[in-house]
Amino acid sequence: MATAHPPEHPHIVVHSPALDGSRRVTSGEETLGVASHIDDVAELLRLADLYVTDVEDSDLVEWQGGGPEDWPGLHEHQEHHGG
Repeated sequence: MATAHPPEHPHIVVHSPALDGSRRVTSGEETLGVASHIDDVAELLRLADLYVTDVEDSDLVEWQGGGPEDWPGLHEHQEHHGG
């Protein structure tokens, strides 16, 4: 049984902000999720077993339509209070 070599560095893209400021995060053809904060990006990568130590300054992460600081329409990272 041949063993497939996993890609050493998956191509992670943080896409341009949507109208609400959220940004889709993909790894290759797979959508990892939607982030509304830089911490969300790191969490999505962690959940996908992609351990990127510095999301903001990593060669593995491509920021499209704005950098790690650009979350238009999201002035504050709002706390979610469950009811």
